[in-house]
Amino acid sequence: MSNLSIRNVCLLGGTGFVGHHIVARLIDRGLNVRVVTRHPHRHRELMVNPEVDLIAGNIHEPEELDRVLRDQDAVINLVGILNERGHDGSGFRRAHVELTEKALAAAERQGVRRFLQMSALKADMPDPPSHYLRTKGEAEQAVFATTAFPVTVFRPSVIFGPEDSFLNRFATLLRFSPVMPLARAEARFAPVFVGNVADHFAEALNDPKTFGQGFELCGPREYSLGELVRYVGRVSGHRRPVIGLPDWAGRLQANVLEHVPGKPLSRDNLASLSIDSVCTGQTLHCPTRLESIAPTYLGKGGREARMQKLRTSYERD
Repeated sequence: MSNLSIRNVCLLGGTGFVGHHIVARLIDRGLNVRVVTRHPHRHRELMVNPEVDLIAGNIHEPEELDRVLRDQDAVINLVGILNERGHDGSGFRRAHVELTEKALAAAERQGVRRFLQMSALKADMPDPPSHYLRTKGEAEQAVFATTAFPVTVFRPSVIFGPEDSFLNRFATLLRFSPVMPLARAEARFAPVFVGNVADHFAEALNDPKTFGQGFELCGPREYSLGELVRYVGRVSGHRRPVIGLPDWAGRLQANVLEHVPGKPLSRDNLASLSIDSVCTGQTLHCPTRLESIAPTYLGKGGREARMQKLRTSYERD
């Protein structure tokens, strides 16, 4: 089967943690990369890269999407939020469903020939338990419904790596907390390294075998949330007692913490944790072990490692 000879790729949500790694992979492949953001001046690390076309634009406006997608061969949509300002799901719907629908429509109008979507593990299950997963699932349905170009959807478990918002957040909490009360401590994850995720996005662009497919991305080992937090404590040098909370106490904790700046835990997060984030469907190989990467940015010298946003060396089994 022939490929599409993709050369020009536009990333929506490309200024974030995962986006930086995908940008690096695409540049390594000699592709022309465009990243859209409302505030280019906040992303100087991309501005100084001559191989990245960092362009200002409000991707929620259809005419702006038309402008930034003009002359692009492919779109990678990484836009996602973990929490919304309110509690009714409207924030999730705007970021996940409405933006995806607008991006698909603009891509069709501009003659884009490929569309890759970042989703979330378990978003495709019947009646997901949280607004986050439900809207990610609705966005997937919109992607798969298009006939204008080949599409591919990726559903990762929690993603780890320098600058992640998961392990780093627990490292910060453990640093300042004498004890760690933990809601849904038994919830299970299969953490996947950001470098493996970025590789699969880059490899899928010109691979016809991925057309029309949805792939789960999981690392080589499963952990409970409690195990992960204890591991972070050991590696970061801030061991703390981790106390699993009963459901009623977990709900109380979420009710309190969703009003704390940064929302360490919200009621919607808690609902997502009611199902395990482990792979059960069509899975791609993601070999990098958590233990081979996390100490480089959580342990001694981790502050310097966290500054290396475009880390490209990682373990391959």
